Amino acid sequence: MRSRTSDWFEIKIRYAKTQEDGTLKNVTEHYVVDALSFTEAEGAIMEEMKVFISGDYKITDIKPAAYHEIFFSDMDKDDKWYKAKLMFITIDEKSQKEKRSAVTYLVQSGSLPGAVKNISAVMDTTMIDYEMASVVETQIMDVFEHDSNPESHKEQENAAQKEEA
Repeated sequence: MRSRTSDWFEIKIRYAKTQEDGTLKNVTEHYVVDALSFTEAEGAIMEEMKVFISGDYKITDIKPAAYHEIFFSDMDKDDKWYKAKLMFITIDEKSQKEKRSAVTYLVQSGSLPGAVKNISAVMDTTMIDYEMASVVETQIMDVFEHDSNPESHKEQENAAQKEEA
């Protein structure tokens, strides 16, 4: 498990997707991208999806995500995304009463019990008292992280091409 904190945008994109039988079907899919603005988010999803889309497409919705931290799984079989609402419990020093603060996370897992386990794996390493208020499966297909160093990838591609030659 690894976590990443950033500004995330949820995007819905509608396009004609080729089905397993070869027919085209109009679908609306949900994605999450790491971006600083709506414009950057739209550009990022267009760049990521251009290999999958052969015709027209329409971005039907872009909105800032309710979460800022995503828990990524290291397991290939974990292909679903869950929104987890956690309640952090603190004690008010003046009144000595419990105060609860809601925080939302996006969690990658293959199943609901797996998502709960992944949340516990990350949160158990902290000193924060918390309760899981809800864990709900989303329709998110994938999460695209911002490439902070695109030059290193170009250098790796060039090195690989030189080795092949």
